[in-house]
Order: sequence, then structure tokens, then C-alpha cells
Amino acid sequence: MPGENLSRDEARRRARLLTVDAYDVALDLRSATGPGEAGGGRTFRSTTTIRFRAAEPGAATFADLIAPRVTSVVLNGRELDPAAVFDGARVALDGLAAENVLVVDAECAYSRTGEGLHRFVDPEDGKVYLYTQYEPADARRVFANFEQPDLKAPFTFTVTAPDDWTVLSNGEAAGAPEPAGEAAATWRFVPTERISTYITAVVAGPYHMVRDHYRRTFDDGRVLDIPLGALCRASLAKHFDADDIFTVTKQGLDFFHDHFDYPYPFGKYDQAFVPEYNLGAMENPGCVTFREEFVFRGKVTQAAYERRANVILHEMAHMWFGDLVTMEWWDDLWLKESFADFMGSFSMVEATRFTNGWVTFANNRKSWAYRADQLPSTHPITADIRDLEDAKLNFDGITYAKGASVLKQLVAYAGRDAFLEGARRYFKAHAYGNTRLDDLLSVLAETSGRDMTAWSRAWLQTPGVNVLTPRATYDASGRITELSIVQEDADQPHQPARPDTGDAGTATLRPHRVAVGLYRRQDADGALVRYARAEIDVTGQHTAVPELTGAERPELILVNDDDLTYCKVRFDADSLATLRGHLGDLTDPLARALCWSALWNLTRDGLMPARDYLDLVLRFAGAETDIGVLQMVQAWARTALGHYADPRWRERGGAELAAGALRELRLAEPGSGHQLAWARFFAQSAATDGDLQLLRGLLDGTARIDGLEVDQELRWTFLEPLAAHGAVDESGIAAELARDDTASGKRHQVRCLAARPSAEVKAAAWAAVVDSDALSNALVEATIAGFGQPSQRELLAPYAPRYFSVIEEVWRSRSIEIAMAVVRGLFPAPQGDAPTLAATDAWLAEHPDAPPALRRLVVEARDDLARALRAQECDARATA
Repeated sequence: MPGENLSRDEARRRARLLTVDAYDVALDLRSATGPGEAGGGRTFRSTTTIRFRAAEPGAATFADLIAPRVTSVVLNGRELDPAAVFDGARVALDGLAAENVLVVDAECAYSRTGEGLHRFVDPEDGKVYLYTQYEPADARRVFANFEQPDLKAPFTFTVTAPDDWTVLSNGEAAGAPEPAGEAAATWRFVPTERISTYITAVVAGPYHMVRDHYRRTFDDGRVLDIPLGALCRASLAKHFDADDIFTVTKQGLDFFHDHFDYPYPFGKYDQAFVPEYNLGAMENPGCVTFREEFVFRGKVTQAAYERRANVILHEMAHMWFGDLVTMEWWDDLWLKESFADFMGSFSMVEATRFTNGWVTFANNRKSWAYRADQLPSTHPITADIRDLEDAKLNFDGITYAKGASVLKQLVAYAGRDAFLEGARRYFKAHAYGNTRLDDLLSVLAETSGRDMTAWSRAWLQTPGVNVLTPRATYDASGRITELSIVQEDADQPHQPARPDTGDAGTATLRPHRVAVGLYRRQDADGALVRYARAEIDVTGQHTAVPELTGAERPELILVNDDDLTYCKVRFDADSLATLRGHLGDLTDPLARALCWSALWNLTRDGLMPARDYLDLVLRFAGAETDIGVLQMVQAWARTALGHYADPRWRERGGAELAAGALRELRLAEPGSGHQLAWARFFAQSAATDGDLQLLRGLLDGTARIDGLEVDQELRWTFLEPLAAHGAVDESGIAAELARDDTASGKRHQVRCLAARPSAEVKAAAWAAVVDSDALSNALVEATIAGFGQPSQRELLAPYAPRYFSVIEEVWRSRSIEIAMAVVRGLFPAPQGDAPTLAATDAWLAEHPDAPPALRRLVVEARDDLARALRAQECDARATA
């Protein structure tokens, strides 16, 4: 893996030297087919012709290619010796002319890690499916190229494959497939616009495809007709709700055309739901790829449909932010990901049926950002990306969710109209080009009249999250005499400036546009409602809120009401007491979501005992109306119990949580999404013999809960805790696979097998992931998920020292996607104790020269563990 890296400095030198005019890429995929998982060939032929110019004739450079074998390299008609110029990751090129033609003929490898050209065999019918995934730099696994985002070019793809396949690329097909020998055909595609290598795509296989079209007539009479396609594996066709996918797609296209004033620029719009996908989705223009888990095999909650809609719209926003206009280098990854994350929610709320999307954003998406922003590895939204390994790790909560949160704050700061007008000017000025931070700031300064330099310095170029806390005083009649907002750094409380030393203070304080809401209970029904609100600009350590002076005394003061800014919220003592007693009485779903999030942050920060948070869940989660918030609260509850609770209390707390989950399951409306959410949560919480007996009864039909349909996905959800507690053996898991001998069933089976409480099972799972590379990316993920059961701490204890002894070799020998999964997934977090923290510190101290990306992953895991230990201490004090 280290030899495959590319530094920013190398990319900049190459960008100054080269201008790429065109790629012609021919892929012969006939070798993909064959019986069984091992059938077919391991490689395919890739022939690439690159036309490019050099600013310095006679100079040298290199092309990128990761391939088992290069057959020939021809530069300007001169044959180069592949053994001399190809080192496994680069093709050395010297003696460049002003205008150059490079032809590389190679044998490239099919992937089983989701990087490059992934090959999957469907266990249901034996059919072979292929798709590509490149970001940030895996196109070089499929064809020779200059793998950096600022060397854009048009791409012309030609693909030869079995003639009964569906074959797609970014551009539309240039006519019908042409015969290419026995049972094969060749598809030729029209050239793309100028795009980056990482967003080119090929999807090939016997996919089930549904077609539709989008038509738009503009005010000037122009007509835009976009062919639409949606596809999945043939064996998933019976579950494929393409109509809903097309509905959201058309709503999104309407929204972006209404607001961007730049017609969709890439011709057709296909959306492929593909197997064993590492990401949520990828914005390949004209050929967007999604993980096929968005094709729902069983009943799911509305939160799942909302999540899918959000991802569809996120990827669509990328057609403009990222594909039409692309960052120059990965430092400015936020120029596409932050915008797409924000626009996904913005468009979803305004254009689709999911009008409560900002509630989900506040409760779910921002929690990812808050965690990332308090890690030692936090970084500014505009990051310092030295190389591709840095880039891979920066697809994180800062770049996505914090960036989107900050853009939401920017809309409040600069105004919606100014923000959208800035986007429109940005697209027109930089279409098919590359940009940096200043290019966007300049147009936003024009349209808003605001000082974007100062705003950027505070929000984009400085890491960390602020905490806002209300402070109020009252007169004898109970009216507010003074209300102020105190701002601190979340992990570094403000230290006052010391003029005598020139110390300006240590905390980073930012300007915040916030709303402050005052809430009290109504006499009639006890509902906790807002009766006063003020919107202010918070600056510095203390900011007064004079607009609320004289207001009657509130029971709850909610800072950042309506979620205008990016911050963590604290409560004054009266407000916290109100929430402890009346959280469920808050009628506004966004305010309630903000309170749940703030209470969770108190728990994570070791300021509220985990058992107190779990008590709130047991008393108030059952009344939560927003299904997405409920599922997030349930996930936090599992983390609180498994990591933040005092280990001595954990068994009792787990029993109480499972009992509460079962109570809410029985109380939930039959057949509702809430009932389904509580059923899953009960299964994940089950620990007692009675809990396991009920799960077994729900599986074999001897127990029943009115309205609960135990479909195949829910059966696997019930089976895993049975496996983890030794209540079902290998034959029982095999019997379930026989019921569901599908790709999804295989993943569930592997997870359940690895979950069993046996030393032999754990040894086999460890060996399958660490000592072998035979498993696909999806099965590596499933094995790791089953291996690390929180209830099996003693069984997993021997693997803590083994983890630290193998991670350097894993990082050296495996692809970065698999290495990241292993390093993150097998960290001995279930131990949750001081010796594991000490072992982590020892490894970091003894390996100062380990690859920076690997050290970052270990440092992040170490921080999570240290946070958990602090939270456990807080929880232990609750009974002291």
C-alpha cells in the first residue's frame, strides 16, 4: 500500500507540467464469467490511450496504474520496456514531447475489496456482477491514467462483455452493442465532458433495469430531456421500488434546476444499486452507484426511506458541486462533500415528502460531526491533505456533517438568496474546471456583502466545536432581569486573556447566529411549548440577550433553538431539571431532538451519568414521535450501556433496558415503524433467559406480538443475539441460511457465526480477517461485526495484545479499505478498561514512525476509549 501513495507535491508538479486532452479506455470483461465464486479469470484486459500536452518538452513524469501485469507501453510511437518503466503502481515516462500519445496495454485485476472493478457472484443464481468504485484514487486499478482531480479530460469508454449483460458508463451508448465473437458484444459510449478520473464509472452484468425520463421546459423555451435508469441485481428485482426512486429523483432535479440556474450537464442519469459496496453512494456523473442495502428486502421504518432519499439528493447535488466544478486537490474536499451534505437535506425538506429532514440532520448527522470534532485528529474543514492516505481518512464527520452544519449556519448568516446566487455564479465561472476555497469565498462575498475572509477563518480554517450555555437571573416576581450566553471551547474551557503576558486566551470562540427559545408548560395539558424567542449574534465569551429581558421565568431555556448554528448546547440547572422530568412534554419535534442530542453530549462528555441518560430513554423514548430520532436515541442507549456505564452496574442496567424495550414493543401501535424499531432494539438489548426465549419463540412461531411481521431481515436480527449468547448453534444458523440463501443471507450468516461465544469461533474469525485475504469486503465487515460482541469481554481479552502486534503488517499488506476496516473494527474497545488504554499508549509511544494514517486511526480509537473510561467514572460516582 505505501508504494501506491501520491503526495500533494507530486500532484502539483504534474499538474504544472501536463494538460490532458482525452482518454480512450477499452476494457475486455469477458473473463469475468465462470461457475462459482472462483470461476472466471482473475484479470481483464485494459487498453488505454491518453492524449496530453507537456509544458516542458523533454521533461519526465509518470502515469498511475496498479495492475498485476503490463503487456506494452508505447509513448509517441516509441515502445518502452514494461519491466523497466512499470513498478507496480507507476509507469515512468521520459522524453515528453509538446504533444503526446501514450498507449498502455495491461492485465488489471478484478477486485474483491470494493476498490477498482469489483466482481461479485450472486449465490442465488450464480450470475456475475461488476461495478467500479474509485474515490479517491482507484481508477488506476482499472486503466492507466493521471490520477488526480485537477487533470480533467473527456473519457471515451469501450467495453466488451457477454452479450446478455447490461453495460453502462458515464456517457450514453453510441449506438447498439456490436457482436464481438461467441456470446459477446462491444458497447461504445459517447465521450464524457471534462471530468476527473475518480468519477468515471463502468457497471456491467445481468442487472435488472427500469427506465423512465425527466423532462423540463425552461422559461426561455429550452427543453431538457434526461433519460433515467434504475438498476439492481436480478435476484433483488422483486424488492426493487424503482417508482419511489424515480419520484425522489425527479423532485430533486426540479429543485436543483429551480435554484442553480444551470441545467444538468451530463446527459442521462442512471442509478445503480450494487452489491458489496463500501460507501453509501458515489456521484459518478450519469452513472451514480449506491449500496444495494437501499433496496429494502423487508419492512423498514420511514427513517430508512428518508435516508435513501437524502443519499439520492446528496449524490445529485454532486453533479454540480464536485462533478461540474471539482476541487483542485483533496485539501478542499469540503467544496463538494459539505455542499452535497447540506444540499441533500435542504432539497429533501423543500422538495420531497420528508419535510422533517432538518430534525434528522440536527439529531443524527450533527452527532457524527460533534464526535469527530472532539477527536485528537480533528482538523479544519479545509484540511491539510498531504497525500492520498490522508485523503482517504478525511471522508469524515468534519468534511461531511460539520461542513454541512457550517453551511447551514452560513445561510442564516449571509441569507438564503445570497447563498444560492453565489452558487449560481460559482457554477458559471468554473464549469468543468477546478477550484480552491478562495474561488467560492469571492462569489459569496459579492452576493452577500459579508466579510467572508473573517467568516472562513473562524469556521472553515479553525478546528473545534464551541459550547453555548445560558445564564439567567430573575427578579422577585420571576421575570428575567438578565439573560446571557456563555461561549466556551468544548474541550478547552475559555481561559481569560492576560494582558500582562500578551496571552490572548486559549479558546477558539466564533461568531454564531443563534435563536434562544423560552419554554414553559401549559396549564391545560402540561405541554412544554415555546412562548418567547430571540435571534441574536453570539460573539466572544459573553453575549447578552436583551430582547428577552422582562420575559416571564421559563422552565427551559434552549440555546440554538431551530438549530441555526453548529455548537454543543448545555443547560442551566433549572432547564436540566425540567428535561429530567418533562422531556416527553416538549411538543416541537426539532426542539425535542436538540434536547436529546444535548443530553447525549452531556453523557459522552462525562457530565451526566450513563444510567441517568438510560433512565431518560426508558421514561421518554416511548413517546418520541419522530422515528429517526427514536432510532438514534436507541443507538445512543446501546453505546451508553456498553461503553459509558459503570461495569459493575452494566448487568442490571442491561436487564432494565431490555425490559423497557419489551414494554414499549408491546405498547407500540401494531404494524407501525415504531413497533419495528422497538423490536430491533429489544433484540439488540436481550440478555436474560426470558428475553432469549421470547426471541426464539418469535422465530419458530410459538410466540407472537400483535402486528409484528417477522420477515427475513427481522429473523436475522433476532438470530444474532441468540448466537451471541450460545442459544443457537452452527446448525441452527445453517438452517436459517437455507431459508435465505442470498447475498444478504450470507452476510448475516457470517456475522452470526462469528458472534458465537466460543474460543474456537473467535480464533477462526480472527484468522479469516487478519491472516487471510480470501473474504470479500462485505464478509470482512460482517465477520468483524460478529467478532466484537460487548458481552464477550473475557473471550476477546487475548486479542488485545495480538491486535497491536499485527496492525502494522495489516496496513502494509492489505488494501487501504480493508486495512481501515481491520484497524478500526478489531480495536479492543469491548475491553473498555485501563490496561487496554495503557497498551494503546505503549504502541503509540513505540511506533512513532508508523504511517500517519495508521497512527491516526489508533489515536482516534484511543480517544474513544479514554472518553468511555471518563464516562464510567462519572457513572460510578452516581452511586458513591
